[in-house]
Amino acid sequence: MTQPPPPPNQPPPGGGFGPPQDQPPQPPPPAQQPGFGAPQTPPQPQPGYGYPQAPQAPQAPQTPPPPQGPPQTPPGQGYGYPGQPQQQPYGQPPTPAPNPYGQPDAYGQQPGGYGQPQPNPYGQQPGYGYQQPTMPLQPQAGQPAGGRRINSQLAIIVAAVVAIALIVGGGLWYANSSGDDGKKDTANSSGGTGGGGDEKGGTGGTSSKGEEKVPANTAASVLFQVPQPEVKADTTYTVNGSWLTDKVYAKSGIAEVVGYDPDKGTELWTIKLPGPVCAASRPMTDKHLTAIAYEPAMPTKEKPTAGCSQVSAIDLDAGKQLWTKTAKAGDRLIPWDNVTVSANTVATGSTSGGAAWDITTGKSLWSPKPTDSCYDAGYGGGAKLVAVRKCGDYDARQLHIQTIDPASGKVISEYKMSQGIEYASIVSTEPLVVAAEVGEDTGASGISDVFSIDNKTGKLRTRISLPGDEYAARCDGIYRPEYCFQIAVGNDRVYVPTEEHQGAGSDYSRTNEIIAFDLATGKQTGQRADAGDGYTLSPLRMDGGNLIAYKRPPYDKGGQIVSIDGGTFKETKLLENPATKPVRDVETSMSPDSSEFIYHDGRLFMSEVYASDFGSSTGEKEYLAIGFGAK
Repeated sequence: MTQPPPPPNQPPPGGGFGPPQDQPPQPPPPAQQPGFGAPQTPPQPQPGYGYPQAPQAPQAPQTPPPPQGPPQTPPGQGYGYPGQPQQQPYGQPPTPAPNPYGQPDAYGQQPGGYGQPQPNPYGQQPGYGYQQPTMPLQPQAGQPAGGRRINSQLAIIVAAVVAIALIVGGGLWYANSSGDDGKKDTANSSGGTGGGGDEKGGTGGTSSKGEEKVPANTAASVLFQVPQPEVKADTTYTVNGSWLTDKVYAKSGIAEVVGYDPDKGTELWTIKLPGPVCAASRPMTDKHLTAIAYEPAMPTKEKPTAGCSQVSAIDLDAGKQLWTKTAKAGDRLIPWDNVTVSANTVATGSTSGGAAWDITTGKSLWSPKPTDSCYDAGYGGGAKLVAVRKCGDYDARQLHIQTIDPASGKVISEYKMSQGIEYASIVSTEPLVVAAEVGEDTGASGISDVFSIDNKTGKLRTRISLPGDEYAARCDGIYRPEYCFQIAVGNDRVYVPTEEHQGAGSDYSRTNEIIAFDLATGKQTGQRADAGDGYTLSPLRMDGGNLIAYKRPPYDKGGQIVSIDGGTFKETKLLENPATKPVRDVETSMSPDSSEFIYHDGRLFMSEVYASDFGSSTGEKEYLAIGFGAK
């Protein structure tokens, strides 16, 4: 098996792609780091789910190509876990697996490091969120600091279980409380941390009245669309980050963040940056402050990256950049892998360790310790701040999942995962739910098991097996611990979609379901939501005790947003997009497991996380974002 990938934005030492080397902590060599904004060969688009494949059928929109394979452990290195449990019949609770939890072994330097090549977690080009070229669209009216670094092993589905197949994920987004009354008037981009956690009124599977209301007319129209910025030939830029407040829809562009009127699409403000946005916090504060990480210069052919070293806090309502900070390892600036926000703290993680600042003042709260044998790989934010801390050498790795005080970094509770698990992702910080790929689940995409943890005591509540050939949840925890898709947490349950499988209609019809698991017992609750023939369901977030989900459409329909009652699992349609081909082409070009989806108050915003020159060769117009609204 191959070794796990080194950190992002790193060039291959000596031009080669060698295995990671364990060594004592030391300042990184002054090697340059290819990464964000580097020239890429765009992947070939693939047919969209639920679309006819026969020549005589209508042409289907296309979705990004599936991942090509997971990072592997070296030969002979197990994961410290029992083998995969036998598959259970569909709809039956899985047999709980044993739960051996090892203790840390030797502490040493992390694998990889500076001067290592940057992998893509899904085994393909960075533009995995790549869209199909689209027709022009006409809008319609109307903790102690230390080095820690988190990562989650990802894989591609190569076999399917009978009656269950692939779904393209749901962009899980975070709704943040805007005040003491618990009213949600803000939202952020697709993503997992905190956003899947319990919200006001969510209790034990009993339906709680959500805030999302059914519009008088659920038929949506296009509010506005944002064309993709011009991109040079053979170049791909990251454009991570989108957020929604009651005043503005904000979206990262190429070396900028732009605020738009959420109904009209009028530009309200623009924050210009010297280089591309390479990481963005999904959560934001109740005052609509968030954080980004970006490069200090634009990439060039001679220097394909300047390193993701700059961290800034942003006031989304005012459109102001509050401050910019950096941290060093030795005499070199640290390139950050991820950034998040919790309470009043901005926290960043990397292979050199973690750092944090006060989001209002920019005051340093903690920074990497050169003598620390463990390191903060990354953080999950939102309701609480949770660190993924790596300890031990590569062949004796142990992850410590730590709930920490966001103001001081003091550890409140700690759970030590079984030795040998290399990567983990934070699905939710309250309740604390962690995903990891354990063993060799060839169908998993960063998730084979979900761990329900008591973040007050650090004790494991239960472990839930989610075989990758049965369930479509996915996490990108290799560098971004918050980036989980197709999974939501609420009502002390975790909601995951099954893989796509044959529908009841034609041979080309595909569908799936959303299943609920109890976070206390690890068993299925018996609740199941059916997508319907030709549709596939993706969990987005919780709305009180209800689940908000996106229904990816068949070739002749528009997508839908539905609310699923947390108690009865009854489905209520909140919005349905236009079914005209130009609109469908744009909608289906944005895959919910790689693009950013936000739904709030009758409006759906979809946006890309990569911008490339793919459309320039065909002459078709590409879009950075599109907004839909129901009345």
